[in-house]
Amino acid sequence: MDLCKRGLSWLGNLPVRILARSTIRNQSRDAASPPLLFAMAPALDYHTAVENSLRAEQEIEVKEPTAPRDPSIYYNPRLDPKNYLEGPLSPNPSTRLRQMLARPGIVVAPGICDGISARCALEAGFDCLYQSGAATTASRMGQPDLAIATLNDFVEAGQMVSSLNPSVPVIADADTGFGGTAMVARTVRQYARAGVAAMHIEDQVQTKRCGHLMGKQVVSREEFLTRIRAAVIARDSIPGGSDFVIIGRTDSAQVLGMDEALTRLKLAAAAGADVCFIEGVKTKDLLEKTVAELAPTPVLVNVISGGLTPSFTYPEAEQMGAKIIIFSLVSCVAMVHALRAAMHSLKKTGTDWVSAQGMDPKSFFEVMGLNEIVELDAQAGGCAFDVV
Repeated sequence: MDLCKRGLSWLGNLPVRILARSTIRNQSRDAASPPLLFAMAPALDYHTAVENSLRAEQEIEVKEPTAPRDPSIYYNPRLDPKNYLEGPLSPNPSTRLRQMLARPGIVVAPGICDGISARCALEAGFDCLYQSGAATTASRMGQPDLAIATLNDFVEAGQMVSSLNPSVPVIADADTGFGGTAMVARTVRQYARAGVAAMHIEDQVQTKRCGHLMGKQVVSREEFLTRIRAAVIARDSIPGGSDFVIIGRTDSAQVLGMDEALTRLKLAAAAGADVCFIEGVKTKDLLEKTVAELAPTPVLVNVISGGLTPSFTYPEAEQMGAKIIIFSLVSCVAMVHALRAAMHSLKKTGTDWVSAQGMDPKSFFEVMGLNEIVELDAQAGGCAFDVV
């Protein structure tokens, strides 16, 4: 009894600050638990009692309150942009694209449609490529952009382009995801496996069309968001953790108005879209408004000469706050003009001399990577291409 009295007497002399902190800590415990004050009473040794008291005080001081995150807003700490601000550019194309998005400067991605156009873009020094759905459909099938190409068509094209320089990010069109949520998830996995760095998925109906044609129809907000969520879930479930970039695209501006388009993309960003893309931003003011409304989510702008979006230069787009600019049909349109001229010339003159412009076969193959193959063969000890 004397020992208990002495223990309680000593506790009664503890500084009020320590007792108050103990009481605060006790409030977070279960109501049925004994108060912390009495839990300390048996500590008769002076040093032990002081250590216990100070430990309780230190625990409370270290754990500063933080504002809880809204559970309805997607957040993956591994993919936080601040993690990509420093260090050398990664050879992984998805990681590299995230680094480019996190750092100063606009990402310029010319639209390519096949291996030849991709080689020409790389030769010109572009550090990102865009695989347009319209270009893929045209080059592989000779058809217009009217939901004719399949997932396999897109994946095969993306894999071929990505393999030409695996560290250069390829942003690929994924249309509507080619079906329901299961197909959206399958699309993400196949694109990532093919080496594609990013894809954009849109809110048009399955019988979609090029975003710069009239008569578009879009699905409901919720259906659009299920596509975004499915894409994010699929990306996050890739073993080892994937940096694959999900771009949410809306075509609703021409159907339901700009306010609805912005609302959809705000919801898409909250659902996990890494980048936002409004198709058919018609004026400089609208692009600036889009960037401001969606900040800090990066904004992609699509420029097609003669299309819905004015022909912004990429310095102009950067000044307006856009983070990615794509020129979807630059290769296709140039190819049509050049091939038409070449074919008409051949038909008229009976020779390809004019259209060749002095380019012999070896020069053409050098653009296609001939020297790389010759060097590889030599390094491996081969002699198949000693003379070419």
